[in-house]
Amino acid sequence: MRRIIKVDTSLLKENDLKYIEGNSNNNLKISKILYSKQKGFCAYTEEFIGRADAKDIEHFNPTLKNTAEDSFTNWSLVKHQWNIEKSNKWNKHQPVLLPTDPSFEERIVYDNGDYRVSDSNDVEAINLIKLLKLDDIILADQRKKYIKRKTSEIEKFGVSAVDFFQILIHDDINQISYIRAIQEEFQINIWDTIPQPK
Repeated sequence: MRRIIKVDTSLLKENDLKYIEGNSNNNLKISKILYSKQKGFCAYTEEFIGRADAKDIEHFNPTLKNTAEDSFTNWSLVKHQWNIEKSNKWNKHQPVLLPTDPSFEERIVYDNGDYRVSDSNDVEAINLIKLLKLDDIILADQRKKYIKRKTSEIEKFGVSAVDFFQILIHDDINQISYIRAIQEEFQINIWDTIPQPK
């Protein structure tokens, strides 16, 4: 998982959009803006959200949902399964590191397909890993297999990692997953090369 960056000039803030429980028309607008800002990727798994994938507007701090304090800084678009798995664990995992924290990627490090804390005494970071299941064995295994497969394909095609991922992005964005893993393993800034969906 990468740090989630929330920009004050967000269309959500500019249009003063508020999440309204049960208002699908309003919430669809929010979902579309989040999808575009996240370039189509789930904020938690960093897997591309395809047209057939169930997705949710995730309120990171669920205690803010349907309150005046709830805003775009608390929302992300995530795959439905990850929202469901987090839903009832908030109180159990406090205090928690915010995904928007500037020190996020120093405190939660990528380590060969796994995410771990850089400091074993960092309770907030440990709680975030547990809350979002960043240490999920199956997801970590998928990340590792994806990186191994892409490494093999790059070697097979005899192109640079930058060129290889540009081909994938241009050919079919669904072939891209695990943004932070790609950046760490291949030392490329892939995020800036992915266009925002129209």
